[in-house]
Amino acid sequence: MIKSNGGIIGPDNVTTGGPFGTASGVFKLGEVTDLIKDSKWPTAGPGGHQVANSCRFNDGSSDNLSKTPSGDGSRVKWTWSGWVKRCSLGHQPIFSTPGNSSNIYDEFYFNSTDKIQFSAVVSGTQYALRTKRQFRDFSAWYSIVLIFDSNNSTASDRMQLWINGVRTAEADLEDITFKDAQNYNSATNKSGYVTYIGRVTTNSAAYYDGYMSEVAFQNDSATTPVDKFGEFNSVTNIWVPKDISGLTFGTNGSYLDFKDSSALGNDAAGSNNFTANNLTSIDQSIDTCTNNFATLNPLASLPNTGVSTFSEGNLVSQGVNGSYVNGGSTFQMTTGKWYAEVKYLATSGDVGRIIIGITQDVSEISRLNQDNGSLNTTYNNYDGAGGKNVQGTGSTYGSDFGLNDIIGIALDLDNEKLYFSVNGTWQNSGVPTSGSTGTGAITGFSSPSSSISGGYFFFSGSNTNAQNNTVSWNFGSPSFAISSGNADGNGFGNFEYAVPSGYLALCTNNLNA
Repeated sequence: MIKSNGGIIGPDNVTTGGPFGTASGVFKLGEVTDLIKDSKWPTAGPGGHQVANSCRFNDGSSDNLSKTPSGDGSRVKWTWSGWVKRCSLGHQPIFSTPGNSSNIYDEFYFNSTDKIQFSAVVSGTQYALRTKRQFRDFSAWYSIVLIFDSNNSTASDRMQLWINGVRTAEADLEDITFKDAQNYNSATNKSGYVTYIGRVTTNSAAYYDGYMSEVAFQNDSATTPVDKFGEFNSVTNIWVPKDISGLTFGTNGSYLDFKDSSALGNDAAGSNNFTANNLTSIDQSIDTCTNNFATLNPLASLPNTGVSTFSEGNLVSQGVNGSYVNGGSTFQMTTGKWYAEVKYLATSGDVGRIIIGITQDVSEISRLNQDNGSLNTTYNNYDGAGGKNVQGTGSTYGSDFGLNDIIGIALDLDNEKLYFSVNGTWQNSGVPTSGSTGTGAITGFSSPSSSISGGYFFFSGSNTNAQNNTVSWNFGSPSFAISSGNADGNGFGNFEYAVPSGYLALCTNNLNA
């Protein structure tokens, strides 16, 4: 079920999340047909504002941004706003000011149970708010606004949390000790106290794993209402971002738009720059809150059979011994023509065992583990030894591929054809633009509209459980360096090789195209 719930439209549990194992983390394109036909998919606000870039944080490389103010700003009134797309569950910091670690510090984060929490500590006393809701969807962008106003005479307004344009009511909070924090001076904005984005050092040290865009910190101002940062689309009632470049951000305030790949911490509104720690130009992403790209879905692996290791914004997947699958896409395709690329990065075993292709359902991706690698009727793929498998029947297909090769996938669901390329050369003399003729195509599978419900996902894995191959996917927002740069016909995506005419990158802007 597609839900709006006052937030950006997406899959099940997009706004609230759900218990682990029930949140799908999937865009089911077949369930948004009417929205697509009516051009109602939210790609931008009524004013047409498009967010160009985000910053991709990888917790495995300790990515973060830091800034140490040289002078005090307001420590009693400030606002933090940003859009986030998670890539891991559990303890994930949004921002923090460690202070002196023992007597005073601020922390804003997803806690170990995936609830949003803000904790402010002074002289050992903690003031906090924490949601009852959990946020566990890997395919969703969330708008989060935290307002700190300790001098407010109304106790319930001293800390406010807004999710997708809707304030979190007291009844939806587990911890409301923030009401006792009148006239409390936060650690944030104190001279000499470093502020981190994507890192927390006190208590359980951790780094953020995911994407952030439109990060704004307003000092000397408690921004209520939050309509300075976003608005509800009058047609869809979906919360979408506004252009905030003209706002006043105050002492120590900043606006991070991530448009400068060489300096991702640059303050676009002034000189309060952050230092980029372990972040490089490749961490600038075009996956944003106004154009959401597919990634790999960690929920597609079964925990009892070995779970792949995901990194780089859930675009890189390393398989483990005992598991056949190392990734399936968050977007489910039911109609249309779609293009993606996969770069083969590493292997600890037989390079020919890697398989890349399409499968029917996210549950079927997990079933590959259960079936001991059996390539049954749900899989259509190309392997590193040059073979293909079409719904359980294997045969020769094309050239071998190996380390550092880039495999292109062109899926034509309108004509039930599938094509693969290796470093720009289409295998089996394939012609993806040949339509119903299907020159050189893999055929023999059915479109979802005829015999298969739910649609298809891109996936990668291994046909033996003794491999831990590593691949990097590019659904249009790459995690590996692109030397040439090719967009699809609508101008979206960044690919190494030319996108066949009529094929599109897996992103929400293409749903309106």
